[in-house]
Amino acid sequence: MNAAAGARAPFPWNEVMGAAFGLLRLSPASFWTMTPLEFSAALNALGLAGGHAPGRNELARLMRLFPDSNNPEKSNDG
Repeated sequence: MNAAAGARAPFPWNEVMGAAFGLLRLSPASFWTMTPLEFSAALNALGLAGGHAPGRNELARLMRLFPDSNNPEKSNDG
């Protein structure tokens, strides 16, 4: 089932533990004793929190800074 059908998605343990052990370099003991608030604060401190979608103005600014190129010769592929 999916969220639209009323079921909840399973907790993303692989992603959370990957961030804890791989990015934050926590020991298992440190990870399992942290509260969710502490874990979130640790991710926030490194700029790794879930974040938010950019607003219209931020998106426009990013599009000006990094325009799409329709010219295949300017592509970074190959």
